[in-house]
Amino acid sequence: MTRFTQAELEAARDRLVPDVVADGLAVLFCGINPGLMTAATGHHFARPGNRFWPVLHLSGFTPRLMKPSEQGELLSYGLGITNVVARATARADELSAEEYREGGQLLASKLTGWKPRWLAVLGVTAYRAAFDDKKAQVGPQERTFGDTRVWVLPNPSGLNAHWTAATMAEEFGRLRTAARDQGVTVHPS
Repeated sequence: MTRFTQAELEAARDRLVPDVVADGLAVLFCGINPGLMTAATGHHFARPGNRFWPVLHLSGFTPRLMKPSEQGELLSYGLGITNVVARATARADELSAEEYREGGQLLASKLTGWKPRWLAVLGVTAYRAAFDDKKAQVGPQERTFGDTRVWVLPNPSGLNAHWTAATMAEEFGRLRTAARDQGVTVHPS
């Protein structure tokens, strides 16, 4: 993995990272916003301590542990990645409430075109802020965006000590099972 100096990471601040998306995905994973490592590399969930890639594999969404640089392969599994807020920051607490709300509105409009079967928001706090749902909990939500159902998953950041990789994988696995039970293919045969 490439090592970046603090100056190189700071230079990535506010950069945009392209979504990994296609129309009609089984599950579109939605992070809060890109971190500086993600912005510097151009690969989602690139910080070594982030547990997204290991949990994706442990939960059965991917047949092997993938590297962030292999993010494009997710499309072949019917999976994609976007963010609530596109702007890269060092920490999510650098985002304003207005950025979350605007990000939620923009995401909702994108979903009408992309039409994924499931939107999986990674972080209950981000979901609450973006969609003004103060009582949301981890798990399936009542809210839909057209035919897109919503599931809130734990934030895979290494800073989220409330969830282990194993307990996160269980919750990701619940989503995978729900999608499969709807007849959605979420893993290649």
